[in-house]
Amino acid sequence: MTAMELENLVGKFRKYKSSGDGSLEERRSNMTRLGTALPVPEDARVEAVDAGGVAAEWVRAPNVGTESDRALLYLHGGGYAIGGLGSHRLLAYNLSRATGMACLLLDYRLAPEHPFPAAIDDTAAAYDWLLAQGYGPERLAVAGDSAGGGLAVAAMLRLRQHDRPLPGAIACLSPWTDMTMAGASITALAEADPLVGRSSLESCAQWYLGDGDRADPLASPLLGDLTGLPPMLIQVGSEEILLDDAAGLAARAEQAGVTVDYQCWEQMFHVWQLYAPMLSEARDAVDAIGVFLNRHIN
Repeated sequence: MTAMELENLVGKFRKYKSSGDGSLEERRSNMTRLGTALPVPEDARVEAVDAGGVAAEWVRAPNVGTESDRALLYLHGGGYAIGGLGSHRLLAYNLSRATGMACLLLDYRLAPEHPFPAAIDDTAAAYDWLLAQGYGPERLAVAGDSAGGGLAVAAMLRLRQHDRPLPGAIACLSPWTDMTMAGASITALAEADPLVGRSSLESCAQWYLGDGDRADPLASPLLGDLTGLPPMLIQVGSEEILLDDAAGLAARAEQAGVTVDYQCWEQMFHVWQLYAPMLSEARDAVDAIGVFLNRHIN
């Protein structure tokens, strides 16, 4: 797919953002096409696995050996309702290259077929599976984008509830952390954000939670007690309606004593890290994730 074709595809997301009437099937189809437009290099090593009953793939760049004792559990975005292995395989590959870690890309169950807390259950199961494979928690990292970024934090809260050992670090890319959507940026940046609109967030929240409590910390980890969480990297674009979700998460984590590296990238849009083949800022952001995780995952 050419750069122009990719721009046309992203333009469809813009259309749904402005109209709010893109069906779930249309959104899933376009996310699948996005994955086709962003293939992994031929030197990628991809292996399908069953991670504690959850479908997943090991994605490794050439600089990562199968004997590596460090791993990154990656949680894709898509509002808990779209996205999957194909849409995020290239990002997983780039993160594997940048970190020197094997990346376990999780195909957690999607709403509305599998509503809250299915995604959290699957993440916890995959994390426990990694521990059972012999990875020490201090040698593990968890990362995710958009809903996957919120899911990464929610999974930490679930693991802490069950007295499970937490990983050495987490990274949140354009995270969606507040399903009550109280952040001022949701309104203030409504025109500036090229991809995400309130109506699309509302649809995803309804598919995921139904009539459930949007203030539940496992759905809106921004509202949870973040005490004791691992060092956290947060990347967000200055043009995103989720800017306050990310900034608020950083502030609350710091107040709870968590080590936080908050990075607001000027003029960047939602999950720009996906577009590394054509965007230097995406490559730089992925490299910054590598620096952070390698600092904390020795």
